[in-house]
Amino acid sequence: QVQLVESGGGLVQPGGSLRLSCVASGFTFSRYRMNWYRQAPGKERELVEEITSDGAITNYADSVKGRFTISRDNAKNTVYLQMNSLEAEDTAVDFCKVMIGFKDYWGQGTQVTVSS
Repeated sequence: QVQLVESGGGLVQPGGSLRLSCVASGFTFSRYRMNWYRQAPGKERELVEEITSDGAITNYADSVKGRFTISRDNAKNTVYLQMNSLEAEDTAVDFCKVMIGFKDYWGQGTQVTVSS
């Protein structure tokens, strides 16, 4: 079965960095585009960035442009989100997602807290 497991979240001071990882299993990872979403407290889940199977990247959240970068390692079945210059407004639960056959599969999420 499809499984996505995120890790790498935590508590970081403003201006700091984190790298999130999402390890996939149960499908041919290299064939699918992958997404990172986030959900801040009291807000709807939003799409942050997407990476296609051949590595093309699309940013969807203007607030993270130039600070966050998605990448993937097909040999490790892993998608990453490098987050730099973190701000308090980046506090959220971050999720990875894949759509297979018109069905969305989500990981359990990883908490990112930016606070001094």
